Amino acid sequence: MSNLSILAVVLGLGTALPHFYGVARPQAYAMAVRKFPRSMPWGVALMSLATAWFVWNVSQESIADFAAYKSYLLLGFAAVGIGSMIFVRDFLAVRGLAVVLLLLAKLMVDVGRPHLPDTAWVLVIQLWAYALVIAGMWLTISPWRLRDIIEWNTASESRTRKTCLARSVFGLFIAVLGFVKY
Repeated sequence: MSNLSILAVVLGLGTALPHFYGVARPQAYAMAVRKFPRSMPWGVALMSLATAWFVWNVSQESIADFAAYKSYLLLGFAAVGIGSMIFVRDFLAVRGLAVVLLLLAKLMVDVGRPHLPDTAWVLVIQLWAYALVIAGMWLTISPWRLRDIIEWNTASESRTRKTCLARSVFGLFIAVLGFVKY
């Protein structure tokens, strides 16, 4: 299995599995996801993950123009992440998710790029990555929108089931691509 194959299977199953719960138990799922945007535990976890991942990415870059300042940049980026958890607590979970989406999109593009000549199916992962970039930027600018989207998606049991089923099918499609095409 290639790195792209593993990534596709993990992302596909990671997308599909939580939404199976929404199909099976839409009311419980709706109650759980409605709490997410203002959840401090999720906010701290996601912002910590985002901060560590971003600092690690920057530490791996060879930035010749900034080599003398690299340690200060790393310290500054870590301080911004930690400061966000202390001073920007409103919708912290959404803000952390937004940064994780941006970092995940970078990973998806980086892992998929070498496989573009091999199969056109890589474009599915690449397009999904760019959709995550747009979502990440949009949620960074207006994090309350996720609350509104969640409210709309979970307004009724029927809508919850349908949206969860759609996301489950998409996730399974990505996982199958990982097994078959990548």
